Order: sequence, then structure tokens, then C-alpha cells
Amino acid sequence: MHPFLKRLFSSPSASAKAEWQPLQRTPAEQRKHAQWVEEQVYLNWAGPYFKAYHFTKTGIQGQGLRVQLLAEHGRQGAVFFYDPSIGPGNFRHFFDLICERVVALGYRLSTSDQRNLHHERYTETIEKHFLKPLPRDCSITGRCLQRFGTVTVDLVSVNDQPGFIRFTSNPYQDSIFTPAHSFDELMSAVLDMPPAPPEVQALIKKYYKE
Repeated sequence: MHPFLKRLFSSPSASAKAEWQPLQRTPAEQRKHAQWVEEQVYLNWAGPYFKAYHFTKTGIQGQGLRVQLLAEHGRQGAVFFYDPSIGPGNFRHFFDLICERVVALGYRLSTSDQRNLHHERYTETIEKHFLKPLPRDCSITGRCLQRFGTVTVDLVSVNDQPGFIRFTSNPYQDSIFTPAHSFDELMSAVLDMPPAPPEVQALIKKYYKE
């Protein structure tokens, strides 16, 4: 991994730590996002990132968008690297869309936060959605249905330029929960979509910056 990316993926040093603040979208941003979703602009990247994820799992590189696999401390996940063809606006909408798609699977949004980490040569901004499965019992076993465990979606930017979206699941290990579904299944449920038709491809420029 490139040293700069390695620093971004690692935990910040004590001197770089900053307090998390609530992540809030303005009413105008919310309206714009709702329009973006209604027009299905996300079809331009959902399927391609899903395909790139599976290419990466089989060791195939250089096919379309870039994805890196994550597996650490019980977490499974993927990193979706930003591509300039997407645009900062579309990438932020895509970040929020992933959260909304997880909510639709039986989750509640526990927190949405952001923080700025000021390093010597750059400022790193992290926006985070943290989701928990809705508390529901499994009638067969009597254990709580955990679905995919907790789910986290991060958008990491450097000097206000998007870098990547990190999408992870972290299953509960306690015996009171049912076994978690795999991250592969989560990826399929959230991003396995048909290709964008020409009229939707034409909307990329409309939301490129916001």
C-alpha cells in the first residue's frame, strides 16, 4: 500500500486527534440528494463498484473503478476509491445512499458524525455513518437477529477532495445473536444493480460538484 494511504487507513496519532461533531446536511443538500436518488444517478457507480469488488477478490486489477478489500479485528469490508470521473458531489451522494440502503435492510442509523484531523501538510476530513440492526428476535432460536452485525460507512477526504468510501460490517460474537450474514451478501444487497441507461449517465455532470 502507498505510504500516504497507509497513514490514512491507520489510527491517528494523539496529536492529530480531534473531537467528533454531528454530521448534518442542510435542507438544500437534503433536497438535492432526494432528487439525485429519485433520478437514480447512483446506477452509474453501484454496479461498477460491485463488479470491481468481485474482480479484486479474484485478484484481477485494473478493471474499471478501484476497490480494496478490508479484513481486520473481525471486521470485513471494502474501500471504494474516488475517481475524478465521478465528481465530489456525486461521491458524497453515493456515500449517503449506501447508508440509506443499509437502513432499508432492517437497520437504524445510530450516529452520523464528522471530524477534521489537521496534519502537518494536509487536513483529513472523515464523515461517518454508524448503523445497528433493529432489535428483533429470531423465533426459531430465540436469539437476536443481527443481520450483518454493526455497519460503518466512512467518507474520507483530504484538503476537501474526496479520497475513498470505507464500507465495513462487524458481526457481534456474543451467543445471544444469530450468526451474521457475510459481507459479500451485504455488498450484493446494497450495490448489485443494473447498469445506468444513457439518460442516467447524462446526469453525472448535473451533480458533479454538489
